[in-house]
Amino acid sequence: MKTGIIKMIDPIKGFGFIVTEDDDEVYFNLTDVHPKFRGQNLREGEQVGFDVKREIKGDRAINIRLL
Repeated sequence: MKTGIIKMIDPIKGFGFIVTEDDDEVYFNLTDVHPKFRGQNLREGEQVGFDVKREIKGDRAINIRLL
């Protein structure tokens, strides 16, 4: 599991970016939030844990959970 901080989130469009401890930016979709945390509102600046899925366009955060 990687950790990072939510840099930007657009709840209307349903996506955002997480900055990892290595200063990399990882894309995420709100559908990638772990089911246990889907009812909670994610906010910019919150620390999260996540898994990484490698895709053609780059890495994508999945199974996102609040820490």
